[in-house]
Amino acid sequence: MKDTVINSLNTIHPLSDNLKFFLLNNLKPVTLHKKEIFLKQGEISNKVSFIISGLLRAYYITEEGIDTSVWFMKEGDISISVRSFFERKPSEEFIEAIEDTVLLYITYDELQKAYDLFPEFNIVGRRFTEKYYVLSEERLLGIRNKKAVERYKFLLKHHPEILLRAPSQYIASYLDIDKATLSRLKSKM
Repeated sequence: MKDTVINSLNTIHPLSDNLKFFLLNNLKPVTLHKKEIFLKQGEISNKVSFIISGLLRAYYITEEGIDTSVWFMKEGDISISVRSFFERKPSEEFIEAIEDTVLLYITYDELQKAYDLFPEFNIVGRRFTEKYYVLSEERLLGIRNKKAVERYKFLLKHHPEILLRAPSQYIASYLDIDKATLSRLKSKM
């Protein structure tokens, strides 16, 4: 498992042998069962996780008690509560396993140490930041500003695996539509 992460990172930017050794010694596995909460609202996110297998979602609960999905991440992605992790503040979201999920993670302090000790890792971090910032903007522009049918088509085009793997109520909340509308859209497409 650790070799998978090392090889993936190495394709982004070559890693020194010392950095590979550091990561091999600091990456820790965790297995989450379906519906298990990895991060609770109000906790400070202290882990950046590489998803080996499975599917996660981030969500928050509105003041009205409505469960609203914010993002989905699958194998090959990184999971993090961005604001909480980098600003060291309590999380506004939950992170939950939608499927049985295997992660490898390093802590905030270990990530900072890697950045300090291994300059090439800063390039890897920057490229991940760029990738996920683009995904965030894509979500904002591709989903939040469109009509329901356009939001569904966007998800179908860019992330069809989510439609196959996530429960309808989570997809509906992510698309900001009700389950009946989602059902109609699925049957039309």
